[in-house]
Amino acid sequence: MTVPRADVPVGSAPAAPTPPSLDVAGLTFAYPDGHKALRGIDLRVEPGERVALLGPNGAGKTTLVLHLNGILRGGAGRVTVAGLDVAPAHLREIRRRVGIVFQDPDDQLFMPTVAEDVAFGPANFGVTGPALRERVAAALAAVGMDAHRDRSPLHLSGGQRRRVALATVLACRPEILVLDEPSSNLDPVARRELAEVLLALRDRGLQDRGLGTSMLMVTHDLPYALQLCPRSVILDDGVAVADGPTRELLADPALLARHRLELPFGFHLS
Repeated sequence: MTVPRADVPVGSAPAAPTPPSLDVAGLTFAYPDGHKALRGIDLRVEPGERVALLGPNGAGKTTLVLHLNGILRGGAGRVTVAGLDVAPAHLREIRRRVGIVFQDPDDQLFMPTVAEDVAFGPANFGVTGPALRERVAAALAAVGMDAHRDRSPLHLSGGQRRRVALATVLACRPEILVLDEPSSNLDPVARRELAEVLLALRDRGLQDRGLGTSMLMVTHDLPYALQLCPRSVILDDGVAVADGPTRELLADPALLARHRLELPFGFHLS
């Protein structure tokens, strides 16, 4: 005789497991000139997880990121975001779920004011009225830019523009936040301020969906990866060559040297 578990009410079905925020399985891709950029990539990011994607130039990092929202397709393998296949029928929803913050804020900021830039994405996805105003306010507050909502993005510093670009993505409440070289071209203070914003989002967790999202950070800045991402994946020549705790990977000088990665001069793991 089967005895029902005490923690499951009689007659109720077990709750379905939560799908990963991102699941890449066997992904391959070659460009028209024959260059194989991805050679069977497997990558799984769980809800709320923070993962750094490391690797030298030409490793395939950008090619992988462009598969996450369907900009690139056509190779073998499968990509799913929160259980939804990245396929033509789902691209609108996929592009809401995958929020990419580009390296250059000029690729994302083009409206007359900060608030209008942040409102553009959710409005495009059908959010209007009080709900849209709430999205804009919450996203700007999350990045510490609510006092600048009526300013032109052209009049902001580089660090401020980077945070507004982040807000434009957060306002869409993505499933996974993808950051492309977030610390590049930032002075030390702006770099620290952005890190504080990203750590605050982590601490908020998944309670406020879209402001405590999963994160994939593409970066050459190894100390930034250590500060923000407990796990790292090293990509080289289209292959995931290492996947593990960031501190352990960065403490392996032979591994870093093999894949043209290097800690800054004078930086020591404590």
